[in-house]
Amino acid sequence: MSKVVLTVDDSRTMRDMLKLALGDAAFQVLQAVDGVHGLEVLETSAPDVIITDINMPNLDGFGFIEGVRRSDRHRTTPILVLTTESDQDKKQRARDAGATGWIVKPFDPVKLVDAVRRVAA
Repeated sequence: MSKVVLTVDDSRTMRDMLKLALGDAAFQVLQAVDGVHGLEVLETSAPDVIITDINMPNLDGFGFIEGVRRSDRHRTTPILVLTTESDQDKKQRARDAGATGWIVKPFDPVKLVDAVRRVAA
């Protein structure tokens, strides 16, 4: 059975790029358009890994990560942050919220898949 990855990003282009990269690596991909939608998707699914952007409308990545970590069901699900941000304070804030790792956009599809495989194991 293939591993399931939830991608949370308000950019359709980024969601498409993630779906292509992960799909080519035999992952099943679920998608959400922002943090609120991501939490809704998690009510009916149990992904092996979550990839989230930080800067999104409605609920940003920090709030989304905190929401995921409040859920007993998803408390230990690995969360990778995929963002254009490289600020150390934001990285620390994401770690404090419960993020597992950090990948800067634009991403290398091979490195992204390797990172997902590492945390999904």
